[in-house]
Amino acid sequence: MMSARDIIVRPLVTEKTMKLQDSFNKVTFEVAKNANKVSVAQAIKEIYNIKVEGVNIVNVHPKKKRMGRYEGTTSAYKKAIVTLPEGASIDIFNSEK
Repeated sequence: MMSARDIIVRPLVTEKTMKLQDSFNKVTFEVAKNANKVSVAQAIKEIYNIKVEGVNIVNVHPKKKRMGRYEGTTSAYKKAIVTLPEGASIDIFNSEK
């Protein structure tokens, strides 16, 4: 069994995720490849002590990139969009947990 720190890799901070957080109280995390909705919800409860309302998981596929004549791909990862209850929030910038 993985620990909560192994399941939640890092928060994803982009313009789109910040809009989701402000408008719909949803926080986005990069999670482990073998994580599922239940394990992500349990990890959030353990780390931040917040019971989540819902979890949506998206597999982000790798994209082809080129640097001159050299081809490569970006890394594939899994992201979780966590819906928090009303009034609850996670401060992902000042989190020391």
